[in-house]
Amino acid sequence: MHANPFSDAELDRRLDAVRRGMARREIDLLLLSTPENIFYFTGLDHWGYFAPHLLVVPSEGQMVLITRSMERVTIETQVRNALFEGHSDSESAADLAIRHIKARETAQDRLTSALDETRKALPRTARRIGFEAWSSGLPYAFGAALRENLEHIEWIGATGMVDALRLVKSPEEQALMRKAAKAGDAGTQAAIAAIHDGAREADVAAECLSAMTRAGGTPPGFGPFIRPDARIAEEHTTWGDGSYHMGERVFLEVAGCVSRYNAPQGRLVHIGEISDKDAQMAEISIRGFQAILEGLKPGVTAADVYQSWQSVVDAVGMPDYRRHHCGYLVGIGFPPSWTGGNSVTGLRHDSGLVLEKGMTFHAMSWFTETGRGDYFVSNTVLLGENGAEVLTRTPMGPAIA
Repeated sequence: MHANPFSDAELDRRLDAVRRGMARREIDLLLLSTPENIFYFTGLDHWGYFAPHLLVVPSEGQMVLITRSMERVTIETQVRNALFEGHSDSESAADLAIRHIKARETAQDRLTSALDETRKALPRTARRIGFEAWSSGLPYAFGAALRENLEHIEWIGATGMVDALRLVKSPEEQALMRKAAKAGDAGTQAAIAAIHDGAREADVAAECLSAMTRAGGTPPGFGPFIRPDARIAEEHTTWGDGSYHMGERVFLEVAGCVSRYNAPQGRLVHIGEISDKDAQMAEISIRGFQAILEGLKPGVTAADVYQSWQSVVDAVGMPDYRRHHCGYLVGIGFPPSWTGGNSVTGLRHDSGLVLEKGMTFHAMSWFTETGRGDYFVSNTVLLGENGAEVLTRTPMGPAIA
């Protein structure tokens, strides 16, 4: 979180790819406001995304990054491929964006009017503007101000346009995912080692965070989620002010993170002993995870992978047990998410997403509230040249603390 992690060649490749997409859709100007997507194109890695950022991507020429003026030093240090325009805190990013787009159109109009008829095939004035309607970085008032103050614009919904490019990880990105997985392993293993009868929830969390940081990790998109038996089903809550006790189970879902690339994994830790029901469910859970690995292949759909997992569930006599997914794609993630934004690209029963080499997944074999015992395991998996590779290496258990 202090430097641009990408090479110039990597950034150029990404910009070329999105411009090809813009050309196909006849988009003159693309406005990006999602933190993950701005980072993807510029490498800007800081905490300043709480305030609106707008990356203006023209069909040709240099990109422009608009945000608060006080971010100038960080942006000049980290961003090599975009100009910076900053606004004071007495105005909004929308005010500056409107001025910038109007000035761009005025300059283009002057150029066009000076051309003779034979040269009017040059790029059109920016009248078709793409924007991310579902972006967490585009407040309603920002979008409304753009629409109300820019005339003769055809607004083109571009939500997901860049997200689709991010699904397949380049070699540079895969290297960051591997580093993130190592940090996540360090944190998960430290948390497991710290769990015992009488251990404070806060101490276990502190050991986890400390180990991840010492292993080269930076703050993850969210979590880590570490919570006691009584709160296992709460999904996105984490440690409290209590202590763990003999016979309890402790939920761990931890993502290592390096340069905003997140590599999650999940484990269920038993204090003292594991019940026969949970032990039997652990075997099923691990069998289901192996089925996911076998199902992850280039050219199959996400629904095919889900069915690979569901076939294990059905075979053990739980045909009514269903999950909303058996994993999802991961990579760049800014708070409050490690899923890459405000949506989840899941390995769902109804997804037609075709899998490709270079995709990375948080693959999960989850069995909770089954009535037959509880267990789960999850890992970050890369679909590589030799098939599915598990990047997170913490033993799948059962772990008895």
